[in-house]
Amino acid sequence: MLAFPCNQFGAQEPGTDAEILEFATSKYDATFPMFSKVEVNGAGACELYTWLKSEQGDGADITWNFEKFLVDRSGNVVKRYPPQTTPEQIAEDLPAFL
Repeated sequence: MLAFPCNQFGAQEPGTDAEILEFATSKYDATFPMFSKVEVNGAGACELYTWLKSEQGDGADITWNFEKFLVDRSGNVVKRYPPQTTPEQIAEDLPAFL
């Protein structure tokens, strides 16, 4: 799991990268890599999210924080999950790609 904070959804990530990391680790026990804040929609969207959206969802915008993508070992985007999907639910899909 990789996390890319974004402040495009209700300004929920206004802090610095260090502040966001501190919040995620102290409140949610996040142990996965946390990258610098990015934009995921619009003209300023980072290349990663432009590509992810084009591979799953026909380029549709990210709807809210915590939208997720599953990428297989070969780098193919195989599934897109809405924000409310939990990591445990995604884990159910993993055996097909191991």
